[in-house]
Amino acid sequence: MRGFSEGLIERPQTVAEQVANVLREAIASGTLKAGTALRQDDLAEQFGFSRMPIRDALRQLEAEGIVSIHPTKGAHVARMDGAEISEIYAVRELLECEALRLSVPALSDSKLDEAEQALDQIDAERNVGRWGALNRTFHLSLYNACGNQRLLGLIEAHHNAADRYVRILLSNLDYRTRSQSEHRDLLAACRRHDGKVAVSILRRHLREGSETLVKAIEGGGLSRKIRASAGSTEG
Repeated sequence: MRGFSEGLIERPQTVAEQVANVLREAIASGTLKAGTALRQDDLAEQFGFSRMPIRDALRQLEAEGIVSIHPTKGAHVARMDGAEISEIYAVRELLECEALRLSVPALSDSKLDEAEQALDQIDAERNVGRWGALNRTFHLSLYNACGNQRLLGLIEAHHNAADRYVRILLSNLDYRTRSQSEHRDLLAACRRHDGKVAVSILRRHLREGSETLVKAIEGGGLSRKIRASAGSTEG
């Protein structure tokens, strides 16, 4: 009996996970801006749930680096910070390069096609709010065959933490064309099952994306672009 149902039934989301998803999207899109207070009582009333799942959702987002929780001041949307970007992308590099190395030899045509479809959708998609999710789909499709579900879970968590930064990178820093070119090169290497080249492309892709974001945020002048992005992602 073991294994016959694998992949057929998705685990239902808890209330806390559903709340976390809504808050994560609001933060990534800019609807909830950096520094905004997230009061449990207000959120419980707004969502129509008790405080317990709200608290669990905030803890989940804190673990992803999206929310900051202070013992006396409560929860706030985490501010964007160059050091945080560097940390997130450094961890992404470690996790994703290893997952890709393990995955490339076993990547199926269906997963490669799924990754290519995600790239085509990014090219065609005008709603900035969809770019982060499509970017995540592309990357995870290439790591799918690594054979380590815990590793994939960690990667997805760090993609969630990086989501608002990815949107800023793609939409406000004129980076989408460059990013998509690197994605296409990465996919081509994976289709050849050339793991060494694929990992090299991925490592450079992540490092240069991180450096571009850090320079933009630490150099100032990005706030106006972020506010403009928040307006364009609504709806």
